[in-house]
Amino acid sequence: MASDISDPLGITHTELDALYWEPDWVMAELDVFRARVHACTRSDRWVVDGNYSKSRDIVWGSADTLVYLDYPLPVVMIRLLKRTFSRIIGRKRLWNDNVENWRDTFFSRDSILLWGLRTHSKYRREYLELFRQPEFGHLTVIHLRSQRATQRWLQMLGSS
Repeated sequence: MASDISDPLGITHTELDALYWEPDWVMAELDVFRARVHACTRSDRWVVDGNYSKSRDIVWGSADTLVYLDYPLPVVMIRLLKRTFSRIIGRKRLWNDNVENWRDTFFSRDSILLWGLRTHSKYRREYLELFRQPEFGHLTVIHLRSQRATQRWLQMLGSS
């Protein structure tokens, strides 16, 4: 999605996961992660993919527009499952040469699938509340609730 925004506009796109994950799925030190995020949001035009509460003040504070994909849980989980399967089967190298695996995906407390199930409704409530906070009042929030709405918005973006 972020590249669908950055490519037509000709602006840089950064995945926060690439800034957060060190080799062997080790989390970056907080000050290192925040410095990386700050560096990628210094220019006038940028797109960031992801949302870490640890860097929200930097990203949201520097942004003028926030695109919120608020899809139903079944859609999110099907996409997460397909993406994860594809990465595992294809041995896709991710940020800092990390690779997802069957054990961590299906048999771990830290499973991305469990994370998706546990956090979907929590973050949905949290984001809607955060959007109303005065410190984020400068943001134009594009709230998209379906793939169809997202495609329509991207088409409008591409034609403008």
